[in-house]
Amino acid sequence: MTHRLLIIEDDDSLNQILQLHFEEQGFMVEGVNRCDQGLDKIKQAAYDLLLLDQQLPDGNGIDLLQKIKDESLDQTVIMMTGQHDLELAIEAIKLGAADFIHKPIKISELQHVVDRVLENQRLSRAVKALKPDDQEPKAHQELIGRGEAMLQVSKEIALSAGSNATVMITGESGTGKEVVARLIHNHSGVTGPFVAINCAAIVDTLLESELFGHEKGAFTGATERKQGKFELAQDGTLFLDEIGELAAPLQAKLLRVLQEQTLERVGGSQQIKTNARIIAATNRDLFKEAAEGRFREDLAYRLKVVSIHLPPLRERLEDIPLLADALISRIARKIHKPAAQLTDATLAALKRYQWPGNVRELENLLTQALVHARGNVLTPDLLLFRQPVNSTQESANTTPNSSLVERTLDQVEAEHIQRVLDYTHGHKGKSCDILAISRPALDRKIKKYDLILP
Repeated sequence: MTHRLLIIEDDDSLNQILQLHFEEQGFMVEGVNRCDQGLDKIKQAAYDLLLLDQQLPDGNGIDLLQKIKDESLDQTVIMMTGQHDLELAIEAIKLGAADFIHKPIKISELQHVVDRVLENQRLSRAVKALKPDDQEPKAHQELIGRGEAMLQVSKEIALSAGSNATVMITGESGTGKEVVARLIHNHSGVTGPFVAINCAAIVDTLLESELFGHEKGAFTGATERKQGKFELAQDGTLFLDEIGELAAPLQAKLLRVLQEQTLERVGGSQQIKTNARIIAATNRDLFKEAAEGRFREDLAYRLKVVSIHLPPLRERLEDIPLLADALISRIARKIHKPAAQLTDATLAALKRYQWPGNVRELENLLTQALVHARGNVLTPDLLLFRQPVNSTQESANTTPNSSLVERTLDQVEAEHIQRVLDYTHGHKGKSCDILAISRPALDRKIKKYDLILP
């Protein structure tokens, strides 16, 4: 396939060199030296890639990126600049630049970046063509929010993506820490995979093997050699969720891996190199945990080279309409129902709630509402809040039914799980998707509440 490339660069010598190089690589290349010329070209023809200089005679690359975004022009852009300015890089990424390269240009480095960007572009188009219904929804692809707190998080993501430093993401459960970790990975330019593990979901005896792998015969049941998450994340990112739950012996072993960039599989003696970038997340204050003897202080410092804090949903209620719209579209696809609209009263009720479970609770609440909805509108009576809504702000048409508020959380949970089981005709896989819980967790709740499978 022949790729079309547009170069916008006012240095005529560099423009000619780049044109000649990419023509030799089989590209169809055009070159201009002004913003207005570049914008005219983009409007007239489709290009696979745009190499855009930051400083141009009639403006700058950031301004042109903004125009491309404002006019919804589908254009993949690699920025070129002689400035080593982090704010500029952040702004370019926020405006949709695929990558950012500094001058003086090294042709081999530029070629590598171009190849990677075009390969990502090809894979993205292939996935869309083959599995249009399986695309990850917007709510899980992007950081949704326009408030100051989330804009600050966006800047920190852009800064983190530009380095290989270890990142610690803090925030309450359900605030979207894994979403942030994936965004850092996706914008970091690494070639390896994103590998995630929840340190609280696996018992300590198995977690060591999951992290570091094991040799055949290392323990009963180890019938073959197994690579751990560190090895699987080679050239990529390892996301350690709920890192505060890590047992003391594993904390020591993790610290050694971070310091020496090598590991040994369980039952092995071979030193294995690892270059996985580490992103950790916790809802705890690790330094407070260290002061109380539950976490190694030296490991806390090693993990917190870069820190990103996610605010709870109750502190960014202005983002609820955007979040709700994105989540409803995602949920509707998952449960095979049409998307529904929120009434003004429903939106008001959502904004009055305190959200102890944050965005994850919002998703679960909207899932419940969509499952029970009989039309294409979500009304306040469909919102089964697990805590009372602020009664001082309730209006007559949004006051929750007293029978809902007076029930215990276990009673509400049992009834909802039973309704979901009835809706899926007892299909545990579909029920787990709707409830956003694991199969073992569902089995435990069925047993706990003595629920009936249809």
